[in-house]
Amino acid sequence: MTTDKIKSKSILPGKDVTRRGFLKGAAATAGVAIGSGAITGFPTIWAQNIKNVTLRQFGTGVSNINAVADKVKEDLGFTLQMTALDSDAVAQRAVTQPNSFDIADIEYWICKKVFPAGTLQPMDTNKIKNYDKISPLFISGKLTPDSKIAQGTAPHKVGFVEGPDSTDFASAPTQWMTLIPTIYNADTLGIRPDLIGRPITSWAELLNPEFKGKASILNIPSIGIMDAAMVSEAMGEITYGDKGNMTKDEIDQTIALMIKAKQDGQFRAFWKSFDESVNLMSSGEVVIQSMWSPAVAAVRSKGIECKYQPLKEGYRAWGGGIGLAKHLSGLELEAAYEYINWYLSGWVGAYLNRQGYYSAAPETAKKFMTEDEWGYWMEGKEAQGDIVSPEGKVMEKAGAVRDGGSYEERMGHVACWNSVMDENKHMVRKWNEFIAA
Repeated sequence: MTTDKIKSKSILPGKDVTRRGFLKGAAATAGVAIGSGAITGFPTIWAQNIKNVTLRQFGTGVSNINAVADKVKEDLGFTLQMTALDSDAVAQRAVTQPNSFDIADIEYWICKKVFPAGTLQPMDTNKIKNYDKISPLFISGKLTPDSKIAQGTAPHKVGFVEGPDSTDFASAPTQWMTLIPTIYNADTLGIRPDLIGRPITSWAELLNPEFKGKASILNIPSIGIMDAAMVSEAMGEITYGDKGNMTKDEIDQTIALMIKAKQDGQFRAFWKSFDESVNLMSSGEVVIQSMWSPAVAAVRSKGIECKYQPLKEGYRAWGGGIGLAKHLSGLELEAAYEYINWYLSGWVGAYLNRQGYYSAAPETAKKFMTEDEWGYWMEGKEAQGDIVSPEGKVMEKAGAVRDGGSYEERMGHVACWNSVMDENKHMVRKWNEFIAA
């Protein structure tokens, strides 16, 4: 995800509503009596001091977007400094450098590694104004009451702890959350239909010899192994007890299959960054690969045919959220809660939806999207006009339908979530053997 400077404005008159919500929250949390020099109930001390607050946020480039920091400054008045790192660096920094950040924007599979280290503080759901608007995927693990909970580190499994000082994950929702969910998606394979020339319906196609030398897989071990598992199971080679928590034997079998494919010349490349995946697909060097939804959109924006292909075995999903550093307190802590409440109030959710991701509070994001945008991104409807990115660039023409259909069709067919396995060290060692083979 690009971290270039973006000038952004809401498409609906939401700014004043957000500001009013901030003033209300500030009055409630600042502990300043109404009438003590405040104008219309707004605490003057808070108003003066909030401009001096700087919160340091780090996370992956997917959601550490300069447009969000700009909008925070505009709506809330304080400064948000963002640093984008890769997933492994995020996990390491969260554990080993706890005083180097105030806000950790991390994925739930990373939370499983990080939260037990005690560098983050549980968050009080009573302070989250739109808690009831958060998707049930993050509360119960089920999109609908009849949904089956997917394998892997489903966010709700690491989403709550027992109390305000606990680092033990709770088995059911409590008042205390580890992360406030923000962004998530259902990932699948990207393909070049113009170069493939036939339907693709299964993860197994990634290792089809037909695409020898033109396939690629994501080289982030904890995520790449999940794609490899989806492929292996789809081929009928391995049946996993839980793809998100493999045994040593399952890991060894999976990597052996991938090493054989590599030695047979199946893979053109292994990618780690968004831009690498876009370039491989745009050039035609690769016709089928692990991919992220906005990367597919980036290829299409160049006028090149590219599809985010729904597959019969389902999607591999991931989700992220905001965690607060253990050391945060006082004015900075209250500013962080205001930021979280602002994040879930709709503007950011609409921004993320327009990139092809999903908002953790879909209902609030809808207020900041046109009916046509909502229909295309969330309901699987045919676009009535051009669909544009948050930066105003045309992503799809009128008549287009989103790959995979509606929110329910996509997130309702998740087979597994990104994970940290019990045998994580063994998995990483074996994955590195695959890359080096």
